[in-house]
Amino acid sequence: MTIRRRAWRPEMAFAILAIMVAQARAEVKLPAVLSDHMVLQQQMPVPIWGTANPGEQVTVTFGDQKQSATADSSGKWKVALSPLHANAQPADLTVAGANTVTLHDILVGEVWVCSGQSNMEFAMRTVKNSAQEIAQADNPQIRLFTVPKWVAEHPESDVKPGTRDGKWEACTPQTVPGFTAVGYFFGRDLQKSLHVPVGLIHTSWGGTPAESWTPDKYLKEDSEFEAIEKHRETAQADYDKKMERWPQAVERAKASNRPAPRKPVDPQHDPNLASVLYNGMIAPIVPEAIRGAIWYQGESNAGRAYQYRKLLPAMIKSWRDAWGEPDMSFLIVSLANFQNPPAAPGESDWAELREAQSMTAHMPHNGQALAIDLADANNPGDIHPKDKQDVGHRLAFVALAKTYGQNIPYSGPEFESMKVEGNKATLTFKYADGMKAKDGPLKGFQVAGEDHKWHWAEAHVGGNTVVVSCPDVEKIAAVRYDWANNPQGNLYNKAGLPAVPFRTDQWPGVTEGKK
Repeated sequence: MTIRRRAWRPEMAFAILAIMVAQARAEVKLPAVLSDHMVLQQQMPVPIWGTANPGEQVTVTFGDQKQSATADSSGKWKVALSPLHANAQPADLTVAGANTVTLHDILVGEVWVCSGQSNMEFAMRTVKNSAQEIAQADNPQIRLFTVPKWVAEHPESDVKPGTRDGKWEACTPQTVPGFTAVGYFFGRDLQKSLHVPVGLIHTSWGGTPAESWTPDKYLKEDSEFEAIEKHRETAQADYDKKMERWPQAVERAKASNRPAPRKPVDPQHDPNLASVLYNGMIAPIVPEAIRGAIWYQGESNAGRAYQYRKLLPAMIKSWRDAWGEPDMSFLIVSLANFQNPPAAPGESDWAELREAQSMTAHMPHNGQALAIDLADANNPGDIHPKDKQDVGHRLAFVALAKTYGQNIPYSGPEFESMKVEGNKATLTFKYADGMKAKDGPLKGFQVAGEDHKWHWAEAHVGGNTVVVSCPDVEKIAAVRYDWANNPQGNLYNKAGLPAVPFRTDQWPGVTEGKK
């Protein structure tokens, strides 16, 4: 028998390609944040979502629950599991359509997002006592997920592909060294106290401002952010101009035997532009069910601290809106002490940034943990304190008290009111149980009269009050505490928590009007 070969025609290639594309589209797929070893959030509806062939029915099974959805015209589908109870025993989750995807080793517990800039990114391998901490980090009830770094012009539906990050892992001495130290210590304390699994989603990028983590829509809603938006709009034009001049600059440097100038940063790769990190590093994990977020950032916005009073709340609202959770917990780390202690009292942009953080922390469902006393006294110029254990502990105190309702102290002394009598002022504090000066006489207070000239003050604790006085000020008009980049205040309560920096005046600050 003779077998006749059919002649190859170009339309065959298109037909085969069409079949391959159809098969690829028909596969049920899940985003990276829904994968083996993950933790599902307890006590709230749990979205499970992904893609499939348009019109395809997809069924999600977990435990005794089974939920179905039909993929829309773009192939997107989503179901919501009914609220789950914490479960420390791993289970499988299956997603079935034209094909079946099975996720293994799934726990149910508490899930938190850990975000910010370099002090959140600061890895376990570089904290104090790192070798010991890593060796003890063998806890399969804690699960870790790191979102790959990605600058994106538009909101992405999944994390950046082709990277080593972007997968859930059980916490072990092998998986934890590169993970956020603040996030790990926070999660470790939660897991130990709540006795449920804890999932930590780490998404941070060193040196980035809050506007990078805020959707464009929310920046356009307030004229306060016009300069931020304008910077993004002009970045490409500035880059194009610099690139035109760059070859000539390289030639001039070569001719004069000087190092070549650094190549301009393409805005498409600039993590400091508005919205780009929200698009590439927050949007891909929405709507993963979470309890809340911890946020360690602010250094990059210190020069615009007054603006931060609006910017940080706008960012928080944008996240809550994205998740559809208006009560989502959001906990802020107040900036650590930095640089040399001041020789004289005065102004400070970092103090103003901490003030903006405290103002935001007092909004509903927010909170803050202080790091103002955690820098290495022998290395005050290090913007990355290695004591991330205490940061995590203090964040956990706030979460346990404010999010989980435990009756535990979570804040240091906080200014409440002032009564002035000449050159003496009596300050009343809340969270003041056992309030005292730590290590010697009480310090960190400064006072000024109506001339706005600041002087160090003498201060003495009595119950829940502090009396401050200064012979150089005839009548006190204002009092400040720990108002410096690296203040030296030592007011604590019985729980060992430092007093929250404050000022009683509303005089113009050094960052007012800066945008």
